Amino acid sequence: MQQAKEVCLRLLTARPRTRVELAQALGRKGFEDDVVEQVLGRLGEVGLIDDAAFAEVWVRSRHSFQGLSRRALAVELRRKGVAEESAAEALATVDSDAEEERARQLVRKRLRALGGADEAAKIRKLVGMLARKGYSEGLAYRVVKDEVRTSLLDDMF
Repeated sequence: MQQAKEVCLRLLTARPRTRVELAQALGRKGFEDDVVEQVLGRLGEVGLIDDAAFAEVWVRSRHSFQGLSRRALAVELRRKGVAEESAAEALATVDSDAEEERARQLVRKRLRALGGADEAAKIRKLVGMLARKGYSEGLAYRVVKDEVRTSLLDDMF
């Protein structure tokens, strides 16, 4: 049991992890299910495992730094084993306006790098970038068209 606890603590020093992630890591290392449950239960009791707090930090970080949409973040949280209720609460911190503004920031940054490409190529590349980050097709097209139009107007004046 001490070895399982040490494995968990080592993993938690690298970055926060969900209960499911820790259980999977311990399972891969060959620990018995009852040992895994005891260790994870104790770590949860002392506050070292908190999936709701993990989800909140994960959403804030991945939205701010990676520019991921709520949909992409929901998929990541599900993959990490965060309960739907905890995931929904964390995702609620990113509203539609914040999501659209982050998409606009991403497009503006990428537009500068695209430079002399023709308008159709810019639109295709930018919409593809937003799609890969989980933004809906409608939002992606609207934001890209607005930002490309604004960019063209800025270049004219």
